Amino acid sequence: MRLPLQIVAIVLTFAAALVSPAFAAERVLLANGFDMRCNHHAAVGSMVRLYMNPGQSSYIEFRPEEIASFETVPDPPPPQLSNTAKLGTDARLNPADLNEMLAAAGQQHNLDADLLASVVKAESNGNTRAVSRAGARGLMQLMPGTAAEQGVDDSFRPDENVRGGSAYLNDLLVKYHDNIALALAAYNAGPAAVDKYHGIPPYHETRAYVARVIHEFNRRVLAREAEARKSGAAAASLSAFHVR
Repeated sequence: MRLPLQIVAIVLTFAAALVSPAFAAERVLLANGFDMRCNHHAAVGSMVRLYMNPGQSSYIEFRPEEIASFETVPDPPPPQLSNTAKLGTDARLNPADLNEMLAAAGQQHNLDADLLASVVKAESNGNTRAVSRAGARGLMQLMPGTAAEQGVDDSFRPDENVRGGSAYLNDLLVKYHDNIALALAAYNAGPAAVDKYHGIPPYHETRAYVARVIHEFNRRVLAREAEARKSGAAAASLSAFHVR
């Protein structure tokens, strides 16, 4: 992977806060003039924790003097898939087949398979026949021009779509020096928009999209870490039992 797992989780937590995720419930005005979003906050010892989701696992800590004020924001509408409603017949792969496909593409391009899975979830929710009103197609919602550039003949073929989408995302990560938030913004709105605004474009759909993918990726990373710890503890316990 391009970044160590621990660094990825930290980077994504900050990125999710800065792009104003749709699941946030509080706006936080910082003393330095910047603002961010969080789900809720709490005082823990001498610090204030800003929690990025309803649970307690993902948070950022600030000193009280670094925070100017909090503002409650109204509940957002349910998140929508990228590029508005999807059209076409709903056709889904077996989860194991999809995971295997994403793992192979991730290995080929040195991308985390969970990042690719998060993009697929946001783009098509796993529907291989998804078509957006803008004309994007398949699992990773490739526009015809992008598909042609990546050598994809049939965007409705899951293997071709994932191969093309992964290669395109890899190109964007190279272009933006592994800045995941910028690469995702370019995937959604196009590199021209990111270059024009020198960052994530001020489009509601794009900002919500970036936050949604990052939030899902962060959730998957944390779940993976928890499962690894659980497996490690079980192995250690079994080893101790045999030693006795």
